[in-house]
Amino acid sequence: MSTQYVAREPDASGFIHYPEAEHQVWHTLISRQMQLLEGRACQEYLDGIEQLKLPHERIPQLGEINRVLETSTGWRVARVPALIPFQTFFELLASKQFPVATFIRTPEELDYLQEPDIFHEIFGHCPLLTNPWFAEFTHTYGKLGLAATKEERVYLARLYWLTIEFGLVDTPAGRRIYGGGILSSPKETLYALSAAPEHQAFDPLEAMRTPYRIDILQPLYFVLPELKRLFELAHEDIMALVHQAMRLGLHTPKFPPKAA
Repeated sequence: MSTQYVAREPDASGFIHYPEAEHQVWHTLISRQMQLLEGRACQEYLDGIEQLKLPHERIPQLGEINRVLETSTGWRVARVPALIPFQTFFELLASKQFPVATFIRTPEELDYLQEPDIFHEIFGHCPLLTNPWFAEFTHTYGKLGLAATKEERVYLARLYWLTIEFGLVDTPAGRRIYGGGILSSPKETLYALSAAPEHQAFDPLEAMRTPYRIDILQPLYFVLPELKRLFELAHEDIMALVHQAMRLGLHTPKFPPKAA
């Protein structure tokens, strides 16, 4: 997949300079999402937002994020270009580094873009990387992916997509969002918790067998009983589930095929 975006490089002191127009895009995105997420995001995510103290008026520097993550869970963010190979992605996660592309979407693509930009990675994912359960699952996932075959990785990718990117969780206060793909999208934030999509109790085997498309609102979301379920899953035999999913095969897609 090609991209129109180019990641910004740091200067000699490690500082990344963004033009004012890009800080404005960040400001628009974060202000809008913070309002929408009230009563919709899970508490663990909101706790992470509190810890990160993300600026609203400018794009944060990666060092600011690292100081918080390293103290809370030993993670860091790693600067990457717009798109990276699976191998690099797994290598980073296995070494407790979360990839962040240092570009931000254009005002024309404010609501949705297919490539993960700095807003998606930092606002969508970094708050939960302060949570030990979420951090442990992400680290385990990286180590498994690094050792997996190409075919196994496709099944692992579905698990990641339907948890870390598009997962929901039941809480005493009601159903909440923890997936970064939803948390960074205004449209999906409202849609995911509505009656329009299907909600299924989380089952890792089912998630691995569920096809998805990256360019549409998800027709199906898996719901964790609690966020700690990810920590428990990190200590189960995930690769045995991958092999079981490979034997059973994929479910019929719940969406139309992509137009050629």
